[in-house]
Amino acid sequence: MQQGPPEYNYRLGILRYLHPFDGVKFETIYTEICKKSNVDLISPPSQVSMEIIDEYVNEVMHYRIRNKNGICNALEIPKIPLVNFSFLNKKILIPMRWGVAGTILGATKALENNDIYWNLSGGYHHAMQQNMEGFCIYNDIGITYQQLIKKGLLTSDDKILIIDTDAHHGNGNAYSFIDNSKVTILDVYNSSVYPQDNYSRSRVDIPVPLMPGTQGKDYLEKYGQALDKLDSDYKIAFVVAGTDTLSVDKLGRLNLEIDDIAEREKMTLTALKNRGIPAVILGGGGYSKDSAKSVIKAIETCVEAGF
Repeated sequence: MQQGPPEYNYRLGILRYLHPFDGVKFETIYTEICKKSNVDLISPPSQVSMEIIDEYVNEVMHYRIRNKNGICNALEIPKIPLVNFSFLNKKILIPMRWGVAGTILGATKALENNDIYWNLSGGYHHAMQQNMEGFCIYNDIGITYQQLIKKGLLTSDDKILIIDTDAHHGNGNAYSFIDNSKVTILDVYNSSVYPQDNYSRSRVDIPVPLMPGTQGKDYLEKYGQALDKLDSDYKIAFVVAGTDTLSVDKLGRLNLEIDDIAEREKMTLTALKNRGIPAVILGGGGYSKDSAKSVIKAIETCVEAGF
């Protein structure tokens, strides 16, 4: 099980009031998991380089990800005159690049050891090669996929699985793999919230659209039915395990409780293990005070179950 370093945290000072995201939840989770003797903790040696990111994004994005206005739009924060790009880079973009590095490391280890690893950060499923939005700047799954092929750990013929249980549809992943028939996407999302993009939703192979307020029991039942549709011939799975499905999360507008999140992740790992699919679990969204608690409970539950 792979956890993230303290560098994942977004320490924004007074600016933390501009966005509901708990920027230091990674430290909370990391500190608690460090107390567990049966969890192995590893960290990426450094943040992912801009050279690797530039290999992935298109020419327009090369400049947009270095521009304050574009970053503010993607982060959904006002363009405050005294906040410059250097501040945003240090406080937000560098932690995100650590998150991308965690996804690369987790996926690499998963393939090498035929196992399941967990990255506390990452899961930036609204970012893509040509755009950034929804508090997502870099598409870590797309970047990781590209790097794994470059390293020879994957080939373009290998089948890849993306499971997205974040409350919001992963439009960035859909666009990133829009023409790649080797990538299967299973996406469970609230159909009434952002992003309202029918074109990207049509790319999802196993869609599970949900109504606002869906309870944990119904969510898990429909998710289980979707998991039953999976094959076993995937080289690796990427799982966007967002906690914005919690009832206390104002952005996801679903109605799961902490125990439901733990059961969901146990279901995911069971389905992957039973099919012999290595995987990296990613943090995804989560904007409530209970996000850290639910991740801690999920990891504890999965470790107790033998994963």
